[in-house]
Amino acid sequence: MNIFHLLNRTKKDILTNFIILIGMLFFLTNQSLAQIQPGNEIVGIDEKLGEMADLNFTFVNSKGDSVNIAKLVDRPTILNFVYFNCPSICTPILNGLQRALNNLDLEAGKDYRVLTISFNKDEDFKLANQKKLNYLKKFYTPFPEYEWVWLTGDSTNIEGITSTVGFNFKRTKDDFAHSAALIVLSGEGKVTRYLYGTYFNQFDLKMAIIEASEGRVGPSIAKMLKFCFSYDPEGRRYVFNFLKISASFIIGFVLIFVFAVGVRSKKGKQES
Repeated sequence: MNIFHLLNRTKKDILTNFIILIGMLFFLTNQSLAQIQPGNEIVGIDEKLGEMADLNFTFVNSKGDSVNIAKLVDRPTILNFVYFNCPSICTPILNGLQRALNNLDLEAGKDYRVLTISFNKDEDFKLANQKKLNYLKKFYTPFPEYEWVWLTGDSTNIEGITSTVGFNFKRTKDDFAHSAALIVLSGEGKVTRYLYGTYFNQFDLKMAIIEASEGRVGPSIAKMLKFCFSYDPEGRRYVFNFLKISASFIIGFVLIFVFAVGVRSKKGKQES
């Protein structure tokens, strides 16, 4: 048995061990995510960029009147989902949205409209009106109240509108696991942009509205956020997927290692 045969055999053994390690890491990663999301139910954003949303759903506005979403989305529309008695990230989302709107140099009603929809079927229009009035008081200059529409509805209509734009949430006893995001629609109902987090830069929001007015689809970092973070329903926060990121680095290292071994092996054969 010559020296090259021994080296090749050693390389094969190392590669086999690395493949086994990768398999174990993927298994552990999936187990970890299953623990974060019991029952493997989806919580978060399933992007529908460029798709036409089905908006034929009926809700009740803060005045107690029934309205159809399709009739409200007749211009670029900022859509956000919260619930009004939320003890965690809903208030920061609404605060972030209000601050961005406060500094936005576009005209509400002419350039855009805002829809805030509760995904808690047990909340009513009276609570929606109370929350709406509280937020309207925070503006430097009066914001046209009919251009920030606050809505409540039944479970059928809630599930319909959230699923068509890719907003997935899950009830956890008296609370909900859900993501923090704004969804921007064109006046025709096309999903054009997702803005993530609880702080929204007014320039980013302005560009999203302008793109929506032109029917253009803007990029987002959803895939990276979805990969790096998962929502922890118990802790009511986003947690860093350390195991998944570590596995990715190791996989990257393995690919580089295999490539380097292949190059050196080829060079060795040429020299021999």
